[in-house]
Amino acid sequence: PADTARVARGVAGLAAGLALGAACLSGAAAEGGSDAATSKVTAGAASTLNSGSEKNITRGVDLSGANFAQRKLRGVSFQQSILREADFRGSDLTGASFFDADLANANFEGAVMRNANLELANMRGANLTGAIVEGSYVVGATKFDGIKIENSDWTEVGLRKDQQRYLCSRASGVNPVTEVDTKESLLCPQ
Repeated sequence: PADTARVARGVAGLAAGLALGAACLSGAAAEGGSDAATSKVTAGAASTLNSGSEKNITRGVDLSGANFAQRKLRGVSFQQSILREADFRGSDLTGASFFDADLANANFEGAVMRNANLELANMRGANLTGAIVEGSYVVGATKFDGIKIENSDWTEVGLRKDQQRYLCSRASGVNPVTEVDTKESLLCPQ
């Protein structure tokens, strides 16, 4: 309920220009259902791979602490959004964009993040335990300090050498879905 209200307030702030009524989201928040509150994101009101829409209602929105656990959010754009301590556990984030997003202490445990854009993202303290990050785009200034990556799969993720060394120092285990060793997926030296 609290995180749903936060999502509703953030989306409502930008929704007027996109003909989305704040009352729609506020009503969903009052009912206590995060499904309805996040439906504007999952139904294509944000940029998605398949919608053909260029509406970026999440751009720059503060969604800190929001609950997106167990959601299908394929291709959704969370560009430049503040998602501190957001819950994405078990979500399908294939092709999602977190470009320049603040994901500090966000929980991506068991999430599928194939081909996600993590460019310039702040992932300090994020939990990617058991996540599938395969093929995701990471560049230069993406911050990983304190990240948890046990049992995650980083196959075909391009990293700077210093990022790779840091992640290798934290890597352990085997991803339960892909059965890929975390250190092997990061190409850690033996």
